[in-house]
Amino acid sequence: MAFRDGLVSFLRRYGLPLSLLVIAIFWQIFVLPSAFPPSHYDALGVKMYCSIEEVKDAYVKLMAKWDSGVDVPNVDHFLKVRYAFELLNNPIWKRDYDLFSVEEQRHIIGKVKQQYAGESFSKVEIPILNLPSSDLIDYVPDDLMAKDFIAKLGDTGNWLIQVYSSGSSRCAEFSRNWKLIAGWLEGVSRTGSVELREVELAAYLADRRKFTGRPVFENGLPYIVAFPHNCRSSSCLLRYQGELSVDAIVDWMATDILGLPRIFYYSKDSLVKDFFRKAGPHKVKVIFFSKTGERAAPFLRQTAKDYWSYASFAFVLWREEESSIWWNMFEVDFAPAVVFVRDPGVKPLVIHGVLNSSSFSKIMEQYKNQVLPQIRNINSMELGCDARGYSRAGNDTSTWYCVILAGRPSLELNNMRQTMRKIQDILSEDDLPEVAGLGRLSVSPIVVKAYREQRLTFAWVDGEAQSKYCFFYLFSEHSYETCGPKRYGDEEDVPRLFIVRYNRNSTSDDAQVEKYKGTMLSMFKEGEIGLASQLVARHNGSANIPEILEWVAEIVTNGDAGDLPYYKVKTPELVPEDAEPIWSKGAQSIVSKGKRIKDVIKSISSALYNFIIDPRMGSLLFLCASVSFGIIWSRTSQSAQQGEKVHNKEGGSNSTEKDKDGGKGSGGAMREQHEQQNLNTEIEPEDAHQWVSPDSDAE
Repeated sequence: MAFRDGLVSFLRRYGLPLSLLVIAIFWQIFVLPSAFPPSHYDALGVKMYCSIEEVKDAYVKLMAKWDSGVDVPNVDHFLKVRYAFELLNNPIWKRDYDLFSVEEQRHIIGKVKQQYAGESFSKVEIPILNLPSSDLIDYVPDDLMAKDFIAKLGDTGNWLIQVYSSGSSRCAEFSRNWKLIAGWLEGVSRTGSVELREVELAAYLADRRKFTGRPVFENGLPYIVAFPHNCRSSSCLLRYQGELSVDAIVDWMATDILGLPRIFYYSKDSLVKDFFRKAGPHKVKVIFFSKTGERAAPFLRQTAKDYWSYASFAFVLWREEESSIWWNMFEVDFAPAVVFVRDPGVKPLVIHGVLNSSSFSKIMEQYKNQVLPQIRNINSMELGCDARGYSRAGNDTSTWYCVILAGRPSLELNNMRQTMRKIQDILSEDDLPEVAGLGRLSVSPIVVKAYREQRLTFAWVDGEAQSKYCFFYLFSEHSYETCGPKRYGDEEDVPRLFIVRYNRNSTSDDAQVEKYKGTMLSMFKEGEIGLASQLVARHNGSANIPEILEWVAEIVTNGDAGDLPYYKVKTPELVPEDAEPIWSKGAQSIVSKGKRIKDVIKSISSALYNFIIDPRMGSLLFLCASVSFGIIWSRTSQSAQQGEKVHNKEGGSNSTEKDKDGGKGSGGAMREQHEQQNLNTEIEPEDAHQWVSPDSDAE
């Protein structure tokens, strides 16, 4: 009973150091050996990094001993030796193992061991390792060399690089996928490959174990890394840790590295509700029809990013049972196809077939604006409708014109836009067409020439969104029917036409600057005074096409005469219609929450694994166990010594008192008796008196 109580007390007192000691022993015996298995050189009994000849000699000696029957190995031992021999006998495998600890076929030992369990080692079929396919040897068109890597990396753009080995079966199987990845990323990112024979470059791209500094490839080969734009060192490169599929790698590169937006799929029910209605009315709608349902190619996503302010993009999965719907809506006959919906009431542009990066970029640039382009802050100079810019005809053009239709979004505005598009078609055709009810039109050659020389532009502006711009050119008592938000009591929306004549002939000394109706501060806030003069003429007639053409001809004729006054005036800035796109905030900000959580879990797991396999952890645990044991033992000893001192002190005081009592003896008793006698003789009672004897002589 006393022994058990003592043992329990001991365990309670030294529980922490004993626990640390047990963990340290477990760490050293089980954890570290599994993380750092014995070298394959040890299996053959040769020194590390010996030559292939020494490996062969060691294996021949072992086989001779086994075949003679002197020492017959079991299957497990034979497989370890045979695996080490095949690995170290191959020059490429030996190089990969010596430099980067790469041995991708280690799992084969377990499979073969299970297959030949309980049988003789002589039954094992050799070789047990598989040589890689020879297809990889023919595919090294984008190999990077260490001598020109830094120069290529300094080029503008992004890089996706795979590190591979020509002796790896896994890399051989991945080679076809890499070709597809390089094709998908063409035009948006550069790709390259690094073979492990480029030892210095491969080590530069590899991971580093913190406690050894040795280059390793944690996820094996092939190893994928990316250099973002302006990244020129290993400190900013990003390593891919997902599955080695074409879709996963391309999407990682396009989304996380390039920051490209995803183009979503819509069904026949959601296309109008979720795409057309939510996309801005000022944007061209671009719809891709796909048979496979695969993600948008990176070059399409790059185009969507470049033209996000001009167009909205959508994908539709083509189904044969829905083909009649798409034919009636867009006249799409089959997939793949691209549809451009540019203006309401205008026949969509349909392009069937597969488009590459260059051809689609050209088409997008050509059709990025609506048929009747809308004047916006991003294209006013491009259209030639900005005094700060130049004519579409060229910088040498001194006089040019912009016919602008202004109005709030409404049915009346759409009808007028259709009229303006008809005028554009009339001026574009070689033979003047016949208009229903009007016959063949007669158009001034001056107007036709100016339009075809691109000195004359037709455009429209949203009077509600660009109210300051609209009021500036149409300032009158009737402007509220055209510009600004609709007020209570406005019966209808009235779109209006005006034409601006721009001129750069005069010098600034001859120019008269018209004062802007506002404060000086507001003038500088809203914009700058343009370099070209502006004269504005408003159309007060009907929406009849011949009448509009006649009005335009009169303005162009008088404007080209050059005898008009020259005024410089500041124009209010156009308001941007779109907010900042989500992908402009950076690649990391558009990663989904689920993916971000997965990445965090993966990084924590990796850090925990590196912590567990750190060889210093065992020594640290032993040290902690020793220190804690010493501290507890020291405190226990001090407590025991203090208790003994207190006990001794109490015992000494008790013995002194006993000595005082015991020293009385006979002498003490006699003194007490004498003191008692003295006490009795000295003390008299209060009623005591002197007694006189009768025989006394006193009187």
